[in-house]
Amino acid sequence: MKRSDNSDNDKEIKKQKLLQELGGLQIPYLTPADEGFQQLWKTKYSKLALKEAHSTPLELHSQVQTALSILLERGCLFRDLVQMKGKDMFTPVSRVLIGAPGHTYKYLNTRLFTIPWPASGAVVRYCDDEVARACQAVKDLNDYLCVEAKRCLTRREGALSAAETTANVTREMERETNNRTVFNVALLNYMDPAAMSYLKEEPYFGMGRMAVSWHHDENLVDRSPVAVYSYSYKDTESCSAEGDEKPVSGRDCTVWRIALKVAWDIHTAGLALPLHSDDLNMTHQHCVLAGARPRFSSTHRMAECSAGTLEYIFGRCQVALNNLHKDPSSERPSLVSLEVSVLKQAEEIHNEVEFEWLRQYWFQGRRYAKFSDWWCKPMERLEELWREMELMTWLVLCTVEGEGCPAADRREAVQGVLPLLEERNQLRQHWRARCQSRLAKTLPADEEPICHPYWSDHNASMPLPFDLQEILSRLEDIVSPTGL
Repeated sequence: MKRSDNSDNDKEIKKQKLLQELGGLQIPYLTPADEGFQQLWKTKYSKLALKEAHSTPLELHSQVQTALSILLERGCLFRDLVQMKGKDMFTPVSRVLIGAPGHTYKYLNTRLFTIPWPASGAVVRYCDDEVARACQAVKDLNDYLCVEAKRCLTRREGALSAAETTANVTREMERETNNRTVFNVALLNYMDPAAMSYLKEEPYFGMGRMAVSWHHDENLVDRSPVAVYSYSYKDTESCSAEGDEKPVSGRDCTVWRIALKVAWDIHTAGLALPLHSDDLNMTHQHCVLAGARPRFSSTHRMAECSAGTLEYIFGRCQVALNNLHKDPSSERPSLVSLEVSVLKQAEEIHNEVEFEWLRQYWFQGRRYAKFSDWWCKPMERLEELWREMELMTWLVLCTVEGEGCPAADRREAVQGVLPLLEERNQLRQHWRARCQSRLAKTLPADEEPICHPYWSDHNASMPLPFDLQEILSRLEDIVSPTGL
């Protein structure tokens, strides 16, 4: 939480500094109709590649656009309740994550869980055949874009001169290209300007209204590309007023465009490219300029999932639970080791499971049931493991508060775990408050955040209370100068 808040503050400070330097002026930007556009693209935005719609198979277009329409009509795209600068807010864009089974994607302190697309070795039961076909269509598009991205990167990196290239370098480049173009998730977005009550004006170039503000895409594998499929949805009711808006200089404001700029740079001109119907992300920012009609985008990316898959978090649970022993005959639990480093590691994993997985999942209500029951069993299992960790914390407390624990050992152990228990208590109150917020209560019943796990003090199945304040006070007494 604190790291994210600091990052948001840093960005706001940078933004205000740039605006102050501009002094009310605007940075120039070029469109395809402007002289010098191609040269600017070639020199400053060379890693942007565009593919015309007519060069993509018509059958794939039909399948994908039908899938997007079905997901929208079935209410399967959601405005996320995210947190920025310490405040809850809804995203103006509705979205859903479809991808490799067991993967997640995190942005703005929100972990999205993939609706699994069909994959070898995974048994996915969808709620009906239409949703199954929609997920298959997104997977087909993903496979196509993986091939196109690889082809694009191969052409770009193949531009090295023969003198610079050896057989070993070529093989390594091929391996790296393959590793960077296996997209594992697709974040589907739906934007309807008519339903967006307020769209900010682009602040640096005067480009018009933004549906998505300037940003870097988060949580990506380093130097991996992002492939975007854009589709303007033919919704006549939403388009009825598309001629009411006055054109903004240099662009047709009825057409959706993507804009790019060099990050935190007021000296390089920007680009604005119409959306007819890799490491660039590290050095450049982009925004989406609103058109008149509703628009879908299917953004395919290689999410950095080293800490974002079920395989990862179950592995972490095993590490923590290696320190729990249960007597084979009596089932009586005990800790294998009382080493402070081992106790700390278990409590760190305990917090990770609770706040990065369980509470993130349930904060999004029961939305995933609209697609599949795929996540139900894994989350039930994860909660079972979390309950075992609650038991381990209880065993730690029994040890440090027991009469047989030497004062020095007691103090060292408490100093190790106390900050993690304080963080746990703080985050529990934070997530509970978010679930009870005014915005949360405006969501439909199946999307309303659920404060889970939550239990009363009288719940005999739980070894510790939900609110740890009384326990924390006792532990603070142990480490205080007078606690020895």
